[in-house]
Amino acid sequence: MLIIGIAGGTGSGKTSVARSVIERLGNDKVTFISQDNYYKDYPELTLEEKAELNYDHPFAFDNELLIEDLKLLKEGRPAFAPIYDFSVHARSAAETVTLEPNNIVIIEGLHVLSDENLREMLDIKVFVDTDPDVRILRRVIRDVEERGRTVQSVYAQYLTTVKPMHDAFIEPSKKYADLIIPEGGHNEVGVQLLSVLTEKYLTGKPL
Repeated sequence: MLIIGIAGGTGSGKTSVARSVIERLGNDKVTFISQDNYYKDYPELTLEEKAELNYDHPFAFDNELLIEDLKLLKEGRPAFAPIYDFSVHARSAAETVTLEPNNIVIIEGLHVLSDENLREMLDIKVFVDTDPDVRILRRVIRDVEERGRTVQSVYAQYLTTVKPMHDAFIEPSKKYADLIIPEGGHNEVGVQLLSVLTEKYLTGKPL
């Protein structure tokens, strides 16, 4: 099993890179995991209290559970990832995402490279490096259209947590990357290079 971690700032195009690689390799060969599914759950807090939490800090993620799920997959056993609802800041109590063991596992998320224990599980570490202006515009569109946020709330969160956490944790994690892909899924050469590395693994050729 080859485990690929794709990190980068908000709106950098991490998911686009992952999807492009999966499209080239075939859905049947790749298991995709989003770190967003592993946000910690706080059922004891009110919605207002949850809204005040810092969701851009590495500690916002339950990486221990993510690592346990990766270990299950490496053992050839399925894992069941949580489903996180951003509109209510909570995990679904009734549903999970079934992750099947596969030749290739791709994990994408803000802090995939920030956590040392998670990094140790990765065979290829990728950082998607995109201009901050592009990233914040993508974040605004996504949060308003998909997560029911207001432009004002997205702006406030960007200044108070998103940018400070990016500067403190995400940008420094770039030094751990084996491959840096500028401009995300729009970088055809970067996506092709990652795909070729992965295809070499699938055919048994040395990376």
